[in-house]
Amino acid sequence: MKSGLHFLIAARECEIGDLEQLALTGELVGLIGQLVHALQRERGLSNLFLGSRGTRFAQARDQQLLQCDAAALELRRHFDAMDTQGTAVRNGARLFGRIATVLQALDALPALRQEIAVQTVTPPAATAAFVRLVAGLLQVVFEAADSATDPQISRALVALFNFMQGKEFAGQERAFGGACFAEGHLESGRAQQWLELIESQERCFRIALDFSDAAIQAAWRGAVDTRTQAELERLRRIGCTLRADGLLDPELAQVWYDCCTQRIDAMRAVEELLAAQLLQLCASRIAKARDELRNHEAIRDALVRTASAADTGEPVPNYGPHLERSIIDLVQEQARRLQQMADELDTVRASLNERKIIERAKGLLMATRKLSEADAHKMLRQTAMNQNRKLLDVAQSVLALSDYL
Repeated sequence: MKSGLHFLIAARECEIGDLEQLALTGELVGLIGQLVHALQRERGLSNLFLGSRGTRFAQARDQQLLQCDAAALELRRHFDAMDTQGTAVRNGARLFGRIATVLQALDALPALRQEIAVQTVTPPAATAAFVRLVAGLLQVVFEAADSATDPQISRALVALFNFMQGKEFAGQERAFGGACFAEGHLESGRAQQWLELIESQERCFRIALDFSDAAIQAAWRGAVDTRTQAELERLRRIGCTLRADGLLDPELAQVWYDCCTQRIDAMRAVEELLAAQLLQLCASRIAKARDELRNHEAIRDALVRTASAADTGEPVPNYGPHLERSIIDLVQEQARRLQQMADELDTVRASLNERKIIERAKGLLMATRKLSEADAHKMLRQTAMNQNRKLLDVAQSVLALSDYL
């Protein structure tokens, strides 16, 4: 009959398989970050181009398209190399569904670019299309974080996802402000949208840093120099402070784009550090698990030799009670470790579950009220502010009333 040690070894082998899958996922997340960064630049330049009615930024935009295409090709190659057997990939149904959505959006990108080139699309519509594409890419990262079974790796993925999401809001702000400055005016009501983008960034960065170690926190504190931050705040005040005529200086469009780009490029450096830390953590956890597996296998082999010697009448090696004690210790240690991992995973996944609830509430409002995603999110946020409640609590209330909406 199979012993407890046999199943301990099987458990360790499964753990190594999961960790190796997470390491591959870490590589995928790195490539997604690279493409998202390129698309964020393309979006910002496209808005400047459209806002200036095609008179400026055409050459810079054309150069950025090439960088985006190169990053997209690299990501597609990684998709092609993935094992698409549903049983081989944890959370495969949702992960592959997200990837399919991303590929469809990438296939539609040339048509969007053509509309931008001939200026038959407005800056808000172009921005919305890019936002949907980037959101799809970030959903792949979210599924990776949600499927992680190792608490340390899950923490690293949660930190990376929230940092990437905060950086995306910063990219949206760059595109939004760029279009406003390039057009030379800010319509009534759009200042609040600008402020919401700023607040969304800060919220995501707070969560990311809560799940990051001291090295990442220090890197983030030193990422953006004080002069760039001061210039950003100055331009934000100009943009968000409504004048009676609503006019803005179009010459500030380039200044705004350059300032935001310096800040976002600094964010990208921190994001790369988070991605590298994730891969390093995966490698470390795999090495440790393999060492423990070899220890288990050594104990198993010793037991096999003992049983074989007893069956053949050969002298039985005297391992004594120490071997029995080792097996008991291994079983108890495995039980303690699994309980600790479960407790830590519950803590880490709380932030992911909050996002799921908010996304479900948004989806319900979109379906029942015929709202856009942005308007559904705005309704949830406005309700939370008016009632002095947390956004999560409002989302839960919406879902609880789903039968009546």
